[in-house]
Amino acid sequence: MTELSPDYRANVEELSGRLRVSENFDILQRRLLIGEDEMTLFYIDGFVKEGVLQKMFQFFLGLPGLGSGEGAARRFADGKVPYVEVECCRDVEQLIFFVLSGAVVMLGSTFGGEAIVIDARTYPARDPEEPSSDRAMQGSKDGFVETLLFNTVLLRRRIRDTRLTMQYHKLKGSSQTDVVVAYLDGVASPEAVKIISEKIDKIHPSSLTMGYQGLAECLIPRRWYNPFPKVRTLERPDSAAAHLAEGSILVMCDTSPQVMVLPTSIFDFMQQTDDYYFPPLTGTYLRILRQFVFFLALVFTPTWYLLLQNLSLLPAWLGFLVPRDPGELPILVQLFLAEFAIDGLKLASMNTPDRLSNSMSVVGGLILGDFAVKAGWLCGDVILYMAIVAVAGFTQQNYELGYAFKFMRMLLLLLTALLGIYGYIGGFILIALLVCTNKTLNNQRSYLYPLIPFNGRALCRLLFRLPKDDSGPIKSRVKKEKS
Repeated sequence: MTELSPDYRANVEELSGRLRVSENFDILQRRLLIGEDEMTLFYIDGFVKEGVLQKMFQFFLGLPGLGSGEGAARRFADGKVPYVEVECCRDVEQLIFFVLSGAVVMLGSTFGGEAIVIDARTYPARDPEEPSSDRAMQGSKDGFVETLLFNTVLLRRRIRDTRLTMQYHKLKGSSQTDVVVAYLDGVASPEAVKIISEKIDKIHPSSLTMGYQGLAECLIPRRWYNPFPKVRTLERPDSAAAHLAEGSILVMCDTSPQVMVLPTSIFDFMQQTDDYYFPPLTGTYLRILRQFVFFLALVFTPTWYLLLQNLSLLPAWLGFLVPRDPGELPILVQLFLAEFAIDGLKLASMNTPDRLSNSMSVVGGLILGDFAVKAGWLCGDVILYMAIVAVAGFTQQNYELGYAFKFMRMLLLLLTALLGIYGYIGGFILIALLVCTNKTLNNQRSYLYPLIPFNGRALCRLLFRLPKDDSGPIKSRVKKEKS
C-alpha cells in the first residue's frame, strides 16, 4: 500500500505520471484556483456527468479557500462538496482505480496526504429491454444490461426485503472487475455463500473481457471431455428474483448482461419463464412437452439408426422407417453430414444481417436439402429426421446444454455404428456417468439434485408447474392477526 505524500506537488506529479495523462487524450487533469489555494482534479472524459461537474466547479470557484489544518480534506468533503457519494482516501493504488472506474479524484494544496473521491461517474448503457434469447409471451419485458448498478436496481425493485444482500467484490489482477454476489440472508445456504465469496476473492484473472464466461471458467475449472454446463445464466430480472426467493445465489459481473445462478443442477435448465406466467395446468403441459421433445432430440436418430441395423427388431407397422432410396453414401455418414450442415446454417444465420437472416436460412435450407437429395448425398428420410431433431433442439434456450445433447447424440450414433445394440446401451451408460460426475461449484450438491440426494417435493416443483405456495411471512402474519 502506497500512501499519498504530504507534499501537494509531489502527489499531483505521482498521479499524473501513473495515469499517463500526457499520453492519453481522454484522461483529464483540471487545475482550479480556490482563493489562495489550489485544487487539481483527475477524471476520464465521458465517464463523468459533465453537468454535475460543471456546477461543482462553479461552486468551488466561489469559495474563499479550501481550509487548512489536520483533517482539512474530511472537513471540506463534509461541508463544501455538494454531492451524494463522497469519500476520502490516502492509498495511491486505490485512487488510480477510482479514476479508471470513472470517479473524480480531487487533490488540494492544503489537504496533505489525503484526497477526496467524488463518485460522479456515468456509464454508456442501453435500455433494459427484453433479451432476445429469453422472450416470454406474458409478463415483464425488461432485461439485464451491461451496467452492474442497473442490474442490482432491477433486483431491488422486485425484492423489497432487508434480507436481500448485495455483496461487493473487486477481482484482483489487471482486470479489477466489479462482481456482486446476491442472496437472501436466511434463505440461501451460508456455507455456499462463503465458498463462492472465497473463490471469487482468490482468483486473479489477467483480463475479463468476456464477462461472466471468463469468471465462470475461473470459478469452476472444466473437464474438457464433459460438455454439460455447470452454470445456468439468466437475462431476465423476474427469473433471477424468483431464484433468489428459492434460495439460489446470483453472481453478477460488470459489463455482462447475464447473471449466473449457483449452485446449478441439470434439472434447473428445464424451467423457463413462460411456465410461471401461465396457470399451473398450462405451465405443466408446456414443461412436460418441452422435456419430452428435448429428450427426443437426443435419442431419435440413434434409435432410428439402430433399427436400420437390426431390421428384425422393427415391427411390420413401422416399415415406413426404412428408406426406399438410401442414397449413395452410408446412412451414418449422411447423419453426420446433416449435423454439420445444420450447424453451418446456424453460423451463417448469426453472421448474416438481420434483414437477410431469415431469407438466408430458408433459402439455404431448401437449396441444400433439394440438391443434396438429387445428387445422392442425402436421402429424404435423413433430411426429415434431422429437421425434427433440429426443431426439437430449439425447445431448450440454453445453447450450452443444447450442444451437450448434440455431442451425446453424435456419440450414441458412433457407438451404435461400431458395437450395435451394445454400443447403444453403453452410450446411455456413458452419458449417465458424465452427468453424475459433473461437479457443481461447492462440490457438495449433486448435479442431479433433487434426484440424488432425493427430495421429492423439490423434484416435483422442477418437473411440474405446481401452484405457488403463499404461506410466506405476510400470509403468516395475517393468520396470526386473525387468530
